[in-house]
Amino acid sequence: MSDFVTVILAAGKGTRMKSALPKVLHKAGGKAMVQQVLDAAKAAGARRQVVVTGFGGEQVREALGDQAEFVTQEEQLGTGHAVKMTAPLLKNEQGTVMVLCGDTPLLTSALLKKLFDEHVAAQAKATVLTAVMP
Repeated sequence: MSDFVTVILAAGKGTRMKSALPKVLHKAGGKAMVQQVLDAAKAAGARRQVVVTGFGGEQVREALGDQAEFVTQEEQLGTGHAVKMTAPLLKNEQGTVMVLCGDTPLLTSALLKKLFDEHVAAQAKATVLTAVMP
């Protein structure tokens, strides 16, 4: 059985999208991108989900409601800094923390489960998922 916590990064402005709507709230397949990531992680076995908000944080919190815990990245100082914002909330956690981007709606629960299983089987300290695109 899966036993991991997810940190979903959802603080970015999405400047290139030229929209006032936070990037992660743009819809893909009829659902906000961040909702798709949250659903996939939950279906893969995430027992706890933390969403890092920043730009448009109130909108993201409103859209997700009580499906996740939230932390705020007041200043967008990069991915590492965003993850660091979760430290007080996750200080008593042991085990695997899966860091996911909130704007990756094509991640599936099957893929996340396989990633976790391979991470555990390899007894890895860290595992990175990449893709080779044609």
